[in-house]
Parts: sequence; C-alpha cells; structure tokens
Amino acid sequence: MTVFYCAKCGAELTPDLQELSDVPDVSVHGRDRHRKTRLAPSTAPRGSYVIDPEPWGAPFVAPDAQTVDVHGSRALLMPPDMTGMVPAGPRNSVIVHPEDVPSLRLTGALGIHQGCCGPLGTGGRNMGCACGVLVATLVADCMGPHELHLDPLRTYAFTVDTPT
Repeated sequence: MTVFYCAKCGAELTPDLQELSDVPDVSVHGRDRHRKTRLAPSTAPRGSYVIDPEPWGAPFVAPDAQTVDVHGSRALLMPPDMTGMVPAGPRNSVIVHPEDVPSLRLTGALGIHQGCCGPLGTGGRNMGCACGVLVATLVADCMGPHELHLDPLRTYAFTVDTPT
C-alpha cells in the first residue's frame, strides 16, 4: 500500500492506496456520468492510484509532426485560446480519485481555465496543501475527464510492503 505526502511540509495527502498497472479507459457515455454533477467516472477508482507515463498538463505547446494524442477520452477540454495545443507537462504524474485527497483545496481564480461546471485542468496546479503549496491539478468539468493529478515534484510516495 502507498500513501502520498506533501514534499514541503510532509502532510499526509492520501490514505493507503493500491497501485493500478495501467491508466484505465474512461467512459465518455452520458449514461455513465453522475446524474447531478454530470461528471464522468473518475479515471482512478477510490482507493487506488495510477502513474501516467505521458506528459500531462501545463505547459501546453503546439503539436509537431511526431505528436500523437495518447490521452484519447482523457484529453482535456481546452479554452478557446489554447485549442489544438498538447500537454508538455511532467511525465509520471500520479492520478488519484479526487475524493481520496480530502485535505486539498481548490485555490485561486481559474479564469479561462474554469469550465461550466468545474476546473478544466489546463491552468496548471490548482489544488493546495494546508501549507499553501500547490501540489495537484484537479480536472472536474462536466465535459472532460474527472481526475486529480498529484505533481511528481511536489509530492512523494511512501510504500509499505505488506507481508504475504
């Protein structure tokens, strides 16, 4: 089992989580969305995490001839000024279910990075630890994926080997 912590203050951010081997496919069907919030199911189920090996999040760049969209149904809904851009953010961000990190708080004005129902995730880190450090990016608009990415430089994991 693995617990994630804030790299600055050492605060425990998650309960024990189980690692998934691959980033799960996400349903884009309306019938699978939450009835009230219209959010897609979370990419990582409660109690689990997965490491996204691909670049994710800010900054965003114009694609080149070799760029392939590996995010598929998890592609972010982009603000009008950023249409066509692709993520060039850090590799190996940790995707967790947003409800598995209750101590984090959405911070600051999101501006163009706010969708109709929640943050688009295109403005960079938007979730802060109690110590004030922005440690994660929440994506929670009704038109895109529903996931929380822990920044691989601002958080760390501690894994306890369980006896078999």
